[in-house]
Amino acid sequence: MDRTGGRPEIAIGLIDGPVFISHPDLSNDRMVAVSSNSAACRLERSSACEHGTLVAGILAGRRGSGAPGIAPNCTLLVRPVYQELTGRGGDLPVAAARELAAAITETVDAGARVLNISSAMGRCEATGERELGQALSYAARRGVITVAAAGNQGTVAGSTIVSHPAVIPAAACDRRGRPAPASNLGYSIGIHGLLAPGDGVLSLGVGDQAHSVIYGTSASTPFITGAIALLWSEFPAATATRVRHALTYGRRLRAVVPPLLNAWAARHELMVTQT
Repeated sequence: MDRTGGRPEIAIGLIDGPVFISHPDLSNDRMVAVSSNSAACRLERSSACEHGTLVAGILAGRRGSGAPGIAPNCTLLVRPVYQELTGRGGDLPVAAARELAAAITETVDAGARVLNISSAMGRCEATGERELGQALSYAARRGVITVAAAGNQGTVAGSTIVSHPAVIPAAACDRRGRPAPASNLGYSIGIHGLLAPGDGVLSLGVGDQAHSVIYGTSASTPFITGAIALLWSEFPAATATRVRHALTYGRRLRAVVPPLLNAWAARHELMVTQT
């Protein structure tokens, strides 16, 4: 973050809730709605708006603010998948697998280099899971990296998203780097994923609330996504395979707990392989 705030040509696909885009610490000129879906919140008092804004803030909050973002100079492609229901702070609405699949495809087609999915997925039919898997594979073929929240049920389990080999699952850690009790873990998460902060992360609020706090793997996901955006901003010619390898460097044990995100080590790895 000291070296770069990102580049506008590096687009991050935010597949989440809508965003409180009038927040003074967000840059509207680098926030783009995908397809016909509005990026802006209609109901500020909805949990979908609150969640989307919190995640967007970690990625794109203005540097020098009370909650500086990781990659504020990158373009944010906003594709909401949550319906706005009343009740800020309530349970986050879930997204159907088909809706997630459509959002992934549309955001990739809009030019995203990395996707951020801090989403809970509801029950779905086999056809929906198949479409979701196909969309994730499509993103991988297009050279797009997908980062997805591992979930906050405190279980050892997988899902269609985090079990996909092209996805980097995000597990949450506390402030000492230990896995958070509520974070899901599992074989696919341990092999392909990363741990990132998820314990009371300060980000942007909605309405007259300048800042708010977010917990869990929804917070962890944009830390990894933002790191990827900064790495690609410094090494724009690097392939998705190289960036993934740099982030998941080193020997991995067959464990359910993934290693801790180390963006600086990933940068060093990309510098070495570039020469």
